[in-house]
Amino acid sequence: FYEALIDAHRNLDEEHSAMLNSQLILLLANHIGDMAVLREALAAARLALPAATAT
Repeated sequence: FYEALIDAHRNLDEEHSAMLNSQLILLLANHIGDMAVLREALAAARLALPAATAT
């Protein structure tokens, strides 16, 4: 998946890369559909941030 994700971003500028990420997040969240799983993923992603940006 990581390789496919990197390939999807290849040759995109920062704005379009952010748009792709946003679309992907919404599509995957819709596919998962379980709010408890989504909340857990959000919390895990937040914890993975460096301390200075997670405040």
